[in-house]
Amino acid sequence: MRFAAVLNKDGGTLRTTDVAAFADRVRELLEAAGHSVQIDIVAGGEIATALEKAIARRNVDVVLAGGGDGTVSTAASLLMNKKKALAILPAGTMNLFARSLGIPQTLEAALKALTDGEVKAVDMATANGRPFVHQFSIGMHARMVQLREKMDFGSRLGKMRASVRAAWATIKNPRTLKVTLTIGKTDIITRATGIGISNNLFGEGHLPYADNPAGGVLGIYVSVARRRRDLVKLLLAMLRGRWRQSEHVEIHQADKAVLKIHSSPTKFKAVMDGELVKLERETTVEIHPATLNVLVPRSSAQAKAA
Repeated sequence: MRFAAVLNKDGGTLRTTDVAAFADRVRELLEAAGHSVQIDIVAGGEIATALEKAIARRNVDVVLAGGGDGTVSTAASLLMNKKKALAILPAGTMNLFARSLGIPQTLEAALKALTDGEVKAVDMATANGRPFVHQFSIGMHARMVQLREKMDFGSRLGKMRASVRAAWATIKNPRTLKVTLTIGKTDIITRATGIGISNNLFGEGHLPYADNPAGGVLGIYVSVARRRRDLVKLLLAMLRGRWRQSEHVEIHQADKAVLKIHSSPTKFKAVMDGELVKLERETTVEIHPATLNVLVPRSSAQAKAA
């Protein structure tokens, strides 16, 4: 296959990696497996433009995106409904979409696994037309990200520590939003501490990511916990993948959901694939089956097919 690799030197663990040496390793392994590759190393502010140029090349089958969750989400958005496939070198903190695809979590292992990978189609989702690969959320998660962004951290471990501090600060002073959630013909009117809508249902027994990225449904998670101890229990259940066992979250699934905010949206933000975005008064979230081609490890593709 013909690869175009775009490496974000400011993205995740690549910030502390000798990116030039790693680019040589990318070339070495791909060419040894019979592939060809063009490699661009760019700064974070240049990543979208570099990905657009890579996608526009005619002699490319696979766009290899190396960076954090923002880099991966941008690449997936640009490749939605295109024939070219996305390959991921996960350098983020959680790498949840990469986990969903069965991609190993170290750069070297991921690269080796993709050298004999195969292409499969998976789902994308949109919020008011804007694509995402993992989750759109409001409430606690968005507040936590807002607080974390104000903290200083220079490494993956530092970001994880900042996330813990931000989560505790959010739990100590929880905010609620009055919302109407429309699923099919049903209107759910509630005051929630958080709502997350995921691209396919989260699996059980692990971090929140989809076991089946081609399941064709949105996962809709509504937090009804308000007391501090209940919010702590919910957070622990989420981290352990025990969503369905928690009494503090309501779970739904659908191919479309409409979220109407009755609280002042100017006081709140939303999070899409880990990035803060403006919270609109009304947001329509939809699943789009089989709209993204991805390169996955052959063992992962065979296991999911089975």
